Amino acid sequence: MKKILVLVVLLCITYGANAQLLWKVSGKDLAKPSYVFGTHHLAPLSITDSIPGFKQAMNETEQVYGEIVMEEMQSPINMQKMQQAIMLPGDTTLHTLFNSAQYDSVAVKIKQLMGVELQMFDKIKPAFLTAQISALIAMKTVEGFNPQQQLDGWIQSEAQKQGKAVAGLETMDFQMGVLFGTQTLQRQADQLLCTVMNLNKAEQQTRRMSAAYMKQDLKQLMEIVEEKQGNSCDALPEEEEALIYRRNANWAEVMPAIMKEKATFFAVGSGHLAGERGILNLLSKQGYTIEAVK
Repeated sequence: MKKILVLVVLLCITYGANAQLLWKVSGKDLAKPSYVFGTHHLAPLSITDSIPGFKQAMNETEQVYGEIVMEEMQSPINMQKMQQAIMLPGDTTLHTLFNSAQYDSVAVKIKQLMGVELQMFDKIKPAFLTAQISALIAMKTVEGFNPQQQLDGWIQSEAQKQGKAVAGLETMDFQMGVLFGTQTLQRQADQLLCTVMNLNKAEQQTRRMSAAYMKQDLKQLMEIVEEKQGNSCDALPEEEEALIYRRNANWAEVMPAIMKEKATFFAVGSGHLAGERGILNLLSKQGYTIEAVK
């Protein structure tokens, strides 16, 4: 799941000859331009100071769209939904998903990383545990990383301070289904085991990806993400389809109406931007002019 979570936000290649994070969308039936910005869950807020045209784009647009509305994640109803989404169904437990040796291996690593016994999480889906491990790895390896200061949430918060509307391209329910319901439970277990048995590689990859993003080097970022380990940590084609490409197509379908109504600042994971099936190319195919902001 570590590899898959990386793919959700970072599967990036360059669009045209540029390696950029901020893109201008204009032409066709738009009275005013909109912008698409690629975020990274490990990036410090200070990166916005080094992105040409970022503040101007934020000021010129009338509303902000993220993947989801980050503030809604904190509502009691959605927190309850999250708790339900990460629970294993029926009689299934982590003990039933691993053999004894595998369970003991995961238990040792969880104890080392979190300081608690794996038994505490026996009814928790493996995908959620892998996500928590990813966050712990980030805190350990990325200087200045603060899970309480996510770039996506900050952008939405700044828009609200300016009295601008904030909305999401998809609901939290949908995103929870993608993250915790796309794979079989056994597949989730296999990836959790793979992640804990390859922590050094995960730490190295996290550090390299963060450095590439801070340099706004999407080409290097793509190369890191596409590295294959030859084990169950690697995302399967059908997982990439569900987690990235199908969502790109959905967003590219609704974005035109959103942009036509109001000039919009879209802030989504940078892995959704580029490539033949990325949202930049999908918008270009619809007749919009896509330009890197310099």
